[in-house]
Amino acid sequence: MPILLPLAAAFFAQTATPPKPAVKPPLSPGEIAAAAPATAWRTIPDDDILIFTLANGRKVIVQLAPSFAPRHVERMRILANEHWWDATSVYRVQDNYVAQWGDVTEKKKLPAGVADTGPAEYARVGGVPVVRMTRPDSYASIAGFDAAGWPVGSDGKSSWLTHCYGMVGVGRDLAPSIGSGAELYAVIGHAPRPLDRNIALVGRVIEGIDALSSLERGTGKLGFYGDTQRPTPIVTARLASALAPADRPHFQYLMPGSPAFAKYLHARENREPPFFTVPAGGADICNVPVPIRRKPA
Repeated sequence: MPILLPLAAAFFAQTATPPKPAVKPPLSPGEIAAAAPATAWRTIPDDDILIFTLANGRKVIVQLAPSFAPRHVERMRILANEHWWDATSVYRVQDNYVAQWGDVTEKKKLPAGVADTGPAEYARVGGVPVVRMTRPDSYASIAGFDAAGWPVGSDGKSSWLTHCYGMVGVGRDLAPSIGSGAELYAVIGHAPRPLDRNIALVGRVIEGIDALSSLERGTGKLGFYGDTQRPTPIVTARLASALAPADRPHFQYLMPGSPAFAKYLHARENREPPFFTVPAGGADICNVPVPIRRKPA
């Protein structure tokens, strides 16, 4: 028996099932974007980057969307080049809705070429090729991302930008007002998609949205600041193209249509273990923020 025991132990050691190799968890959407090759990223033009500097030192950086609202964007460029937004303020912060800025007095004269007239630019004529979402959209028969990385809704006859978190729109009065571009708002809450095709969307905040979303909520009607509240001053507003080359921030977006974006979109629509045990098999377009990064040196 003393001789057989070591032999039996050796036999069972040889026939024991080897441990299964550890299963590597799938990459998260953020990891997929971080691993995307340089060829999957496209640089945003300097003339499409508008930088608002607040009195507290924070910056709100907006990417403009001239392909969807060319006249409004051109007016915004005029306003920036004329330094019109300097000494204006963020005067409305409505919880789970928008932060709005401009001239709260409504008395500041607009520069030449800027007026509340012209095409509404709530939608553009014709369809736009998009990387489509897997599941139907509640507000559009077609929803997806165009080549420039914008979230787009379409009915096949016209196309429009969607009111996702961080999108920037033009404040206006009741029709026929379309807004001059001087009064702007950014979405800081759940996507208010019923606004689609009812207001001109002119861009999105690509850095510093928290500088708006963290502001004190307005106590007045619709989130406007009350008499005892102080709006947040805007010190300057400048296009990146107006800055010295060394001072210009450069940004890139992950290109829809690239293999990396396809992987990213799939991962956003199908969140996987170890945390997620029931993948949804789809996502709302506003739950798929297009990755944007500072351009690597």
